Amino acid sequence: MNSQSIKAKGRKAENLFVGFLSRFWPNVERRRLAGVADRGDIAGVPDTVIEVKSGARLDLPGWLRELDAEMINDGARYGCVAIKPNRVTDGADFYCVMTGEQFARLLADALNGREQ
Repeated sequence: MNSQSIKAKGRKAENLFVGFLSRFWPNVERRRLAGVADRGDIAGVPDTVIEVKSGARLDLPGWLRELDAEMINDGARYGCVAIKPNRVTDGADFYCVMTGEQFARLLADALNGREQ
């Protein structure tokens, strides 16, 4: 697959996930590429970085390292990697992956009533 079709596949996955998230956050949108200061693929969810992946090859450790760097760049408290499975056409069916530490922070804040 050439780089143009890979980019198109990524854009399509990002758009699907943005479409899903817009049901909950009306200001959600795809971010522009930012190079070394990347802050994730989707903006508009408070204090959260979302990195979208659509590929045949899973690289969870690499993707989570990328997410961690993007969370630092953004100053975000939360983050997830949204993974588009093959043949899925609704963002609601993506898999969302985060580290155990990120998950524990999310749960603790939710249970303690942290204001968003």
